[in-house]
Amino acid sequence: MSFFDVLLLALALSVDAFVVSFSYGLIIKKHRWLNGMKIALAVGGGQFLMPIAGWYCSIPVSAYVARFDHWLVFLVFGILGLNIIINALSTEVGKLEKNLTLPVLLAVGLATSIDAMAAGVSLYFAKVQIFGAALFIGLTTFILSLVAFYLKRFFKKLPRQKMEIGAGVILILLGVKVLCEHLFWS
Repeated sequence: MSFFDVLLLALALSVDAFVVSFSYGLIIKKHRWLNGMKIALAVGGGQFLMPIAGWYCSIPVSAYVARFDHWLVFLVFGILGLNIIINALSTEVGKLEKNLTLPVLLAVGLATSIDAMAAGVSLYFAKVQIFGAALFIGLTTFILSLVAFYLKRFFKKLPRQKMEIGAGVILILLGVKVLCEHLFWS
């Protein structure tokens, strides 16, 4: 597997994290630098750790996780998306910033990187040095997630509530997309 192959893999694995980071970037107004770093570290860290886990666990764990990974991603993104929509419809502004807790960040990091575990298995069979590849995948995801989070600057004139509802819908649709890919299109 060449460097170009690992680059393409990193970009493909970063797509979900990019969308999630963009969604949070639309709605988080306070402590933007800190919250952007938190989300980028969560998804980048997940994309770094999960290929290593897949590489070391190889076939037995991958076969087991593959049976329900799409349901897990669907549930996590669905719950996060509904939570954002409910918060958007509440009268309390800024509630989401308070909800960007360690458990939420871990859930986002896990949900956006489950497919990276399967990639780690394939890297094992391709005889790729896992730590270099995983570091590259994690850094790519981190950088793209930061970029996505800060794209909000182009959307700052839109009303807060509509952006929050849109962000929640994006997360829910991302979960539905993953579920449909595994149930109908795989």
